[in-house]
Amino acid sequence: MHSFLSRLNTLFAFTISVLAALTLGVFISTYFEQYHGTVSISANKPIVKHMTDFSANRKKNDLGVLQLDMDMNLNPLFDWNVKQLFLYLTAEYVTPSNSLNQVVLWDKIIQRGENAQLNMRDVATKYYFWDDGDHLRSNNVTLTLAWNIISNAGRLLHVRADGSSSFIFPDEYVTSRGKNSGRE
Repeated sequence: MHSFLSRLNTLFAFTISVLAALTLGVFISTYFEQYHGTVSISANKPIVKHMTDFSANRKKNDLGVLQLDMDMNLNPLFDWNVKQLFLYLTAEYVTPSNSLNQVVLWDKIIQRGENAQLNMRDVATKYYFWDDGDHLRSNNVTLTLAWNIISNAGRLLHVRADGSSSFIFPDEYVTSRGKNSGRE
């Protein structure tokens, strides 16, 4: 009746029950955390080029080019339930055809134990800033940083940083050689 396999099964079931209770405790202990942080973002040297988008339908679209300055200390976001942060910077703007356009310009993964205090100057965007037309000139763009919190146990949180930045693209195109080409 109390064979070796029966006792091993009981021990295994008890161990799984204890681990499930501990995992639930980890989840509950960090459920009410807000994980907010403040960031300082600014855009430098924004220009607009009117170029052919070869990856799409080969028609001319606006390409925004800019450099970023970002200051943030995300070390306080890491507690014993946070495994990593997935940061991403979005540009939001309005065009006549769309009430809201969102473009991801930069992203980064920060794992637990890495330095989460970032002071970046004149960083180029990681991804192209294409518009699906010619609506970037003289357009107001808002830069916002957000992150997903990847936890050890519990939910996947999406948090927008406190602090955003706005800038306006110039009203003239720049050619690939860096000279103003006026309106096309």
